[in-house]
Amino acid sequence: VQLQASGGGLVQAGGYLRLSCAASGNIFRVNDMGWYRQAPGKQRELVASITRGNSTNYADSVKGRFTISRDNAKMTVYLQMNSLKPEDTAVYYCNVVWSRWPGSSLINYWGQGTQVTVSS
Repeated sequence: VQLQASGGGLVQAGGYLRLSCAASGNIFRVNDMGWYRQAPGKQRELVASITRGNSTNYADSVKGRFTISRDNAKMTVYLQMNSLKPEDTAVYYCNVVWSRWPGSSLINYWGQGTQVTVSS
């Protein structure tokens, strides 16, 4: 199983970026998907998550600016980030909870991370 994340980069404050993360491999079903971030010297934190039924959860710091969405057919999760701030600078990691077979245990899997840098 692989998670391929893309869309990071350098942007000025007030700008936008769209991250995507596609899962591939021997997957029966993808359940929850999410994005986390880790800034230098800080712990990894949840940015946003989305269930298979499209219920969403956001960190207070990104509410109203970021939007998480998913395409179940493509096993892909997206993070639209608008009105970016320098404090959004971090490595962003996608996270996927999936199962290999019907009724099998859920597996928590991390992508490789993509750098987002917001300049002031």
